[in-house]
Amino acid sequence: MTLKWMAVVVASVSLTLCVTTNVVVGAVRDSSTAPFLVNALALTVAGTATVLAVVADLHERLNARVTALTEFLVARLNELDRNAGDHNTGFVEGYLLSRAQDPAVVPIGPRLRGRRAMISGDD
Repeated sequence: MTLKWMAVVVASVSLTLCVTTNVVVGAVRDSSTAPFLVNALALTVAGTATVLAVVADLHERLNARVTALTEFLVARLNELDRNAGDHNTGFVEGYLLSRAQDPAVVPIGPRLRGRRAMISGDD
């Protein structure tokens, strides 16, 4: 039994015992209630168990969301890896080799527009 359901059972049993104790004491003592300490203890246990059940439920939901997010990310990364392999590099190299020509290398000239060209002595 999970922590959440155990806390729910403890809270319900505690409230049931509190009500039953008050009913039995009221029937025996001519409409008086159980001692304050008994009622306070039962209500404290029920309240603590209720808070624990809520926190356990929130933890369970958070864990489920993190697991779902992790599975989604793994699936997406596997899909990206499958689609973005080295398909293009093999195609380009094969194309260039089939033409039997060395591709011409064109040097990129300096862009002097708006920039200062530095010569070895200009620091």
